[in-house]
Amino acid sequence: MHAEPVAEAAPAVEIRGLVKRYAGKTAVDGLDLRIDRGAVTAVLGPNGAGKTTTIETCEGYRRPDAGTVRVLGLDPVRQAAELRPRIGVMLQSGGVYPGARAVEMLRHTAKLHAHPLDVDALVERLGLGSCGRTAYRRLSGGQQQRLALAMAVVGRPELVFLDEPTAGLDPQARRATWELVRDLRRDGVTVVVTTHHMEEAEELADRVAIVDRGKVIAEGTPAGLCRDGAEDSLHFEAPAGLDLGALVKVLPDGAAATETAPGHYRVQASPVDPQLVARVTAWCAEAGVLPERLTARQRTLEEVFLELTGRELRS
Repeated sequence: MHAEPVAEAAPAVEIRGLVKRYAGKTAVDGLDLRIDRGAVTAVLGPNGAGKTTTIETCEGYRRPDAGTVRVLGLDPVRQAAELRPRIGVMLQSGGVYPGARAVEMLRHTAKLHAHPLDVDALVERLGLGSCGRTAYRRLSGGQQQRLALAMAVVGRPELVFLDEPTAGLDPQARRATWELVRDLRRDGVTVVVTTHHMEEAEELADRVAIVDRGKVIAEGTPAGLCRDGAEDSLHFEAPAGLDLGALVKVLPDGAAATETAPGHYRVQASPVDPQLVARVTAWCAEAGVLPERLTARQRTLEEVFLELTGRELRS
């Protein structure tokens, strides 16, 4: 007798054909996104791309105009009462009474949950002890961010949404936040992060979704996105104005050389191997040039992001 196959676990978040409009303007335009359980997913996008509206719809703050959204298998609008105890939400600003004292607010939030984290330990970990009796409105921006993060995770959520969790934080607080996110993942919590910091996404995310003009335009692992469709590159510094046409003649077929800024050079080829490095350094030696800071690397996530969404400023 054969056992019945075990059904695949439902994703933490599943969005199909999401549409959201404001005053006739389409903010989200048929967006599809699946977020698996137990992973950290970074949602990236320029200003006005639709990522915040998408996440707020997942949190139940916005009602879709079309499409379906399921969070932990539930409709975040119709089944909000059932969903809210299972998720944590860190808003970029607001959500706290201005006169509330920081730790009192955190303890109040903890009491709303059946099995909260130890408040004192969380306060110490996020460096909130010195401002525990300070009113929220008198906290610095970084302290408000850390309090919002603590309130989002104190209830031991299955899924937590973090909106720009390290905006305005100093390096020490940023690292502490990263370690907390890693601990959440180790405990099996699904984490969805929106951020403008590409380094943060590369450090934390198992998967990245890039949103622009209301749609997901790319998704995958950070390493996969940086590798897909791109040649590796070799970078070095030397006096400005080198004859790159002469350099390209000694490189393998299909290779290219550019001066990205005065005295900064990039050689694109596939693969970047010891033979390529030898050709470049031999050409430099023949030209009487000493290449400095010679490094081989793939594209960064920031370079991928700019290639996909453009370099113009967005309001």
